[in-house]
Amino acid sequence: MKFKEEKSKGLNKKYSVTIAAADFAAAVEKKLQNIAKQVKMPGFRAGKAPKSMIEQKYRPSVLGEVLDDMIRDAANQVISESKIRPAVTPDIKLDKFDDGKDIEFSIETEVLPEIKLGDFSKISLKKYVADVPAQEVDNAVKYMAESRRDTVKVEEKRATKKGDVAVIDFVGSVDGVEFEGGKGKDYPLELGSNSFIPGFEDQLIKHKAGETVEVKVTFPKEYHAQNLAGKDALFVTTIKEIRTYKQAEINDEFAKTVGAKDLADLKAKVEERMKQDYETASHMKLKRDLLDALDKEYKFEVPQKLVDAEYNAIEKQYKDAKSKNMLDEHEKALDEKDVLAEYKEIAVRRVKLGLLLSEIGAHAQLTLTPEDMNKAILNEAKKYPGQEQMVLNYYMKNKEAMEALRSPAYEEKIIDHVLGLAALKETKVSVEELYDFSDEKKSTAKKTKKAKAEK
Repeated sequence: MKFKEEKSKGLNKKYSVTIAAADFAAAVEKKLQNIAKQVKMPGFRAGKAPKSMIEQKYRPSVLGEVLDDMIRDAANQVISESKIRPAVTPDIKLDKFDDGKDIEFSIETEVLPEIKLGDFSKISLKKYVADVPAQEVDNAVKYMAESRRDTVKVEEKRATKKGDVAVIDFVGSVDGVEFEGGKGKDYPLELGSNSFIPGFEDQLIKHKAGETVEVKVTFPKEYHAQNLAGKDALFVTTIKEIRTYKQAEINDEFAKTVGAKDLADLKAKVEERMKQDYETASHMKLKRDLLDALDKEYKFEVPQKLVDAEYNAIEKQYKDAKSKNMLDEHEKALDEKDVLAEYKEIAVRRVKLGLLLSEIGAHAQLTLTPEDMNKAILNEAKKYPGQEQMVLNYYMKNKEAMEALRSPAYEEKIIDHVLGLAALKETKVSVEELYDFSDEKKSTAKKTKKAKAEK
């Protein structure tokens, strides 16, 4: 096998490869001989069939098999001897294949860029921290009490008012036809909670138990079900019962109902949980700032095919969300072409940072340990308060879900490694500032406006 590199540009590499006709013929002959030793043909014992019969029956298929094997092996040898790292599966094109003549084919691929890592200790970042206000702890405990409060039936014959819970049966229809999901029975609806379609709850106020009300509403234009978005609907609604909330007393007895020793213990647990939440928000900001710093510091070409694949995935998510009226406010405020232009920049950034983090991980010889995976699972479980055990069980029993965690868990390990080398300075901020992540979108919006102005 001989090969030579053709004229290459940037990360694009092309090689022309030649496999000698004699080598190919020898490989075909060897495979036919192996078949002849094993195959049984009518009138002959195994391994005794004439060579001409073997060739007549098996040679066409053997040619294809040997060609595939030799091209694959030759391509791997070219990649190994050229010391390149393909970013994607190489494209192989068979240029010449005539029986008895040399085989010629070409290999084209994009390769991973060479990345020279710098001194991460020179990266300076602010770590934003915030104290937990006592009032926030009290508010959290109050919210817990309100979420666990009971309702009691209103015995007096009075009309409903805002804040009441109306227990209702309802049947919804559009143009006289009932629609899927538009029916409910014994549904407890807090009037004024705005949990139903706008205008629905208001029409149930000032009515008594036992009354049937024809509630007329219009589905929002951005409603998630496209077949209902923007349409007028009628809900025939019966108020079966009126209930009112019974306020829960915040005391030691209440604290015990939620697993604490007493009220002081409950507040201490709530404060600790809030500290953990603050730490998570702080880490998210720190991670974002680190990625921004790395993106700014490192300049290298990225494989276009990787960018295209990333962009196509983002574009699909965007168009799926648009078709379901589920775009966020930032996306709604921009023309589609401007949104997609942003996403092209994001695709380049993601690929670039992904390659850089991978290089850092390989250089530092970082590997995922069982402890790392346990930490990743616990972090996922924390996202679902009260359902932690269910989440843990899900990952323990689902290998695919566990595998899906490996990539983000490895990324987190690499980021923690870099943060451990960087110069971090704690900076006190308010809780509002700690949780303000809007500056990222503001920056993107400014870029878009600037681009429009320059046109």
